[in-house]
Amino acid sequence: MRPLTQDESKAVFTKLANYIGKNLIHLIDRKDEPYCFRLHKDKVYYVSESSMRLSISVARPNLVTLGTCFGKFSKTGKFKLHVTALDHIAQYAKYKVWIKPNGEMPFLYGNHVLKAHLGRITEDTPEHQGVVVFSMNDVPLGFGVTARSTIDTRKLDPTAIIVFHQATTMEEMQPHIRWQSIQDQDISLELVRDVLSAVDDDLWVVAACVDRLVDSVDIQRSLLELGVTRTNSAIHRAQAAPRISTPDADPPGEHNQVLTMYFNDAPDDAQLCRMRVVLLHRCDRLSSFVQICKDLSTEEGNSDNIDEEWEDDPWAEDGETSPLTPRHRPADPPIPLSDFLTGDMLEIACFFASQQQFSALRTLLLYHSATLWPSRFVILDSIPSHTHPSEYRDILPAYDVNHDAEQTPSLDTWRVEQDWVETRGVDVSLKASQAVSHMELDLHQSRGDDATARTEPLGPKDLTSWYKRRVDVIMSSTGNLDIAFATLQHGASQGVPDLDELGEELSLLSRLVYDSPLPHEPQDSPDWTLARWRSMGPAEVTVAKDVARLVMPYLFVLEARAERAGNPDPGLPTRLLYDYILSAPLPIVAAIFEASKATLPVAHRIIRNDEDVARLALACLYGSDSRTEWSIMSSIFECLPAWEISPGTEDEADEADATIMSLGSFVAPPTTRPYCSPSDLMLFFKPLPLVSLSRALDILDVHLESGEILSRWNVGAPLRWFLQSADDAVEQRARANRMARRTGDSSELNGMEEWEWLLEDMLKLCGSSETGLKSAFGLLSKEDVSSIFFAGLLSSGSFNIARELLHQRHEKLSLPPLIAEDICLSVSREFYDNASSGNYKTGDMKLAYDCLAVPPPSERLNKERDFIEATSRLSSFNILSRGVPLSPIEIRLTKDRLSLISRVLSSIADAYKHTEVILDLLYKLGFKGDVVAEVRILAMLSDTALQAEDFTRAYETSKRMIEKVSKLSAESNGSEDKAVREASDVCWVACFQLGRHPEFEDVEAKLSLLGRALQLCPADRIHDVLASWRRLEKEDIESRREYLASRTVTRPKRTPSSRKHVSSLRERLGELHMPTTPLINAEDAAALAGRAFNRMASNFTFAVTGSGRSGSSGEDTQSRSRDGTRGMFDGEEVSVQASRVLQKGIGWLLGADDDA
Repeated sequence: MRPLTQDESKAVFTKLANYIGKNLIHLIDRKDEPYCFRLHKDKVYYVSESSMRLSISVARPNLVTLGTCFGKFSKTGKFKLHVTALDHIAQYAKYKVWIKPNGEMPFLYGNHVLKAHLGRITEDTPEHQGVVVFSMNDVPLGFGVTARSTIDTRKLDPTAIIVFHQATTMEEMQPHIRWQSIQDQDISLELVRDVLSAVDDDLWVVAACVDRLVDSVDIQRSLLELGVTRTNSAIHRAQAAPRISTPDADPPGEHNQVLTMYFNDAPDDAQLCRMRVVLLHRCDRLSSFVQICKDLSTEEGNSDNIDEEWEDDPWAEDGETSPLTPRHRPADPPIPLSDFLTGDMLEIACFFASQQQFSALRTLLLYHSATLWPSRFVILDSIPSHTHPSEYRDILPAYDVNHDAEQTPSLDTWRVEQDWVETRGVDVSLKASQAVSHMELDLHQSRGDDATARTEPLGPKDLTSWYKRRVDVIMSSTGNLDIAFATLQHGASQGVPDLDELGEELSLLSRLVYDSPLPHEPQDSPDWTLARWRSMGPAEVTVAKDVARLVMPYLFVLEARAERAGNPDPGLPTRLLYDYILSAPLPIVAAIFEASKATLPVAHRIIRNDEDVARLALACLYGSDSRTEWSIMSSIFECLPAWEISPGTEDEADEADATIMSLGSFVAPPTTRPYCSPSDLMLFFKPLPLVSLSRALDILDVHLESGEILSRWNVGAPLRWFLQSADDAVEQRARANRMARRTGDSSELNGMEEWEWLLEDMLKLCGSSETGLKSAFGLLSKEDVSSIFFAGLLSSGSFNIARELLHQRHEKLSLPPLIAEDICLSVSREFYDNASSGNYKTGDMKLAYDCLAVPPPSERLNKERDFIEATSRLSSFNILSRGVPLSPIEIRLTKDRLSLISRVLSSIADAYKHTEVILDLLYKLGFKGDVVAEVRILAMLSDTALQAEDFTRAYETSKRMIEKVSKLSAESNGSEDKAVREASDVCWVACFQLGRHPEFEDVEAKLSLLGRALQLCPADRIHDVLASWRRLEKEDIESRREYLASRTVTRPKRTPSSRKHVSSLRERLGELHMPTTPLINAEDAAALAGRAFNRMASNFTFAVTGSGRSGSSGEDTQSRSRDGTRGMFDGEEVSVQASRVLQKGIGWLLGADDDA
């Protein structure tokens, strides 16, 4: 800090004089105390001398500012006046300009003052004069320079510039200071973009975005998006920290510790991450709010629709709009946006429910179900009881039969992926760090009561209880039976069980209230409710007394009337009574039989004939369709009489048995009578003698016991089924399968004891009673029932229990090992066929694989296990069938399983490179030890490699294939085996294709392959192979000649004396001793041999052994090459090649004997 120099003082005073003129002296000579100008860091400060002396004690680097900054010197030495001097300049300004309110903001934002914004101006203001700009309230806004004089101003257009902008008070205010001065209702998109976005401090900007809540959707969205954008840098820094780039990959404790340490070291980033969570949650709520407003607008638009005939007002003037014409405008939101963003989500949902805003409630439940679903029943209880359930039927709970629990809603979110800061590891680290412990940010979507929260789906009983409780609330609060009944019907339509009884009670109560009014009831009698209805005693308790007290006397009165009328009918009372009993429900029938027991005096009984009691009971029980009222049936059986019948003749016993056997045919429903009623059965039982009735009661006892057992395992059947299936083993086996597989029961058996209980009951049903009567499964042996039980146990997936029962040789479950193995294979294949995925690690395929581990290992089980592994591997290759992945059942049904491997090779480009994997897949498909199949697969691999131009791998695969064929041929000892022939056919074609390929450059390998093709191909294909051989031979000879010619040019010629004679192939042919055959002795044999040598013999490079086609070999002669350096052209090599040619080619070509 120092005083101004003379030049600096001149520049400062000149600039000030342009605005305040001679009033400059008042800045220096003040009445309160002297002031001066001082320069510090190129800035000019106006400061009192007392303050200036105090600042001397501060070192220059530590001094930031003092007094009032009037301006700053530029690099060129010019002085620029700052707006901070406005307060002092405005006091002594010589010329002033006042602008209208509508021109204040344009000027503050840096625009010039126009003629339209000019309020007034100082008289005689010259042109290019410095002026201070005031508002109409005399508030200084800034200063500038006049563009025209006062006189010229009056002549200008409204758009002409009056004052050039120099500086305003807005330049003085920092963006964050200005943002704090803006009220919530004054925030606009421009202010967010120009003011808040200009702040460089990310933490301050994000905190400002969290702090501000407005009711404008667009403005609030811009604030949230700006806040989220400003937190991106903190997220990148946190993710770039060591070992926290993938938080879910590290152990939870270690990751949380590392991330917590980072947040402690970087508290600003921790606060930004925490506030990012708030902003993201508010973005989700904002999207929900927009959707709610959109739905409300649509609903109001639909409700405003009126008939077209009313849209035109005939009395309206032309151009006048009818008041009935709907005006579509955006609907008012149900609650302000600011309250929606910060309010408790559960309270908001309950508010929408209470106001019957179901479209808004659906939006909340759809996009915020993770928060609201645990408190779903609190929301449902907030819906008024008088609301019809059809308006909110999709919100009511439903039952999922597959999972035996409440149906869970489909989760949907506004964002596709969860943000990194919302993961559990980051949340735990933020809570554990000390950087955000002081932040009081409400991040909870809902503060519901934990006591009422139900995070898990309700079971069927709880769902039934809730619907019953809802009906009770509706009845007690509104008494509206229609709404209660509609609620109950909706629950039943959604699969909620055990609502039929309550529906029947509501239906009866509705009839009682509306259809059968009771006029004798007093006016002050209580209303009819479910509680009052349930308090009434059941009718069947008093039915017996009512029949004896009221009905029987009336029936006798009818008999007397008929007799007086001349139509005597003594059986009228009995007939009417029996007809009623045969058509009455079982509870009422049980009450009547209870009042007709043989232990009662005859005069006190309703039915006095014991035989008629037995006949009626048999007809009612076997004619009933009930599958659950076994206790009532047993109570009826206990009321039946018992007779002591002495053993009769054998004919009587046979007659009774024949009569009972015919009962099964009688109850079987024919085409003309689909249902056998109790009245029909009464006609059958009426003529039966006492012996047959006693026998029928014994059978009834066995059937009741069997029915209770079947009902216990939820596979109940009506009593008539036991008669119909008495001679039907197929029906009994089907029922046993249903019982073992527990078809009618959705619950699972827990533990060994329950499964043993099931086995004991099934074995009991296949036995006989003490009287020799067969039970429900009497036609099945114990081994059959045990097999059915074991199959059902395996189908449930309880393999550990099955293994324990099987390996411990349970006293009740004894199955031969072969039968147990067959059952395991059958169940495993059933799982396999039902599997939707071939992966044997999950789903039904895993059950199929694990099922094979129950019995002891065997060859069949291992083969099936290998096939499942092969299926899993084939599924991993994603083979398509008609555009969809190949299913396991299609793999099993494929007749040619080698075609599956062909599909793998054709669908995966590099599959041929993994030979061992493909061969292992072949073995697992059931071809282990099948050499022909292995050769075919090797040929496929070679052909695939050839198509991919991978000749090296194709040649290696072909050599392996040749070894397999040679080994198979050697093992067959030269016999013409079909397998050898098939393998040879596949092998020679593969060798021929690769050997003649023009892009394959390895000549020796190609010659070897063509030689193998000659050895293995049929006789009619030799010409094709030889043609390829000649082309390859010719190309090789030409290449060698070119090579030798190049060597002859480069090497000096040797003298003839240094050369040794090399015998030609034609000469060697003459020296050979061929077997004597007619073809050899022919006059053209020598010419034929010569031509054969010219085509083939010079370059045969392969050796053939054990082919059975070679002729006699010639003598080996040795000679040396002219140069002595190339081994492949010396005399010895030529001799060897000639011998090989004769051994393999010429002998059989000239017709030599194979046995020579």
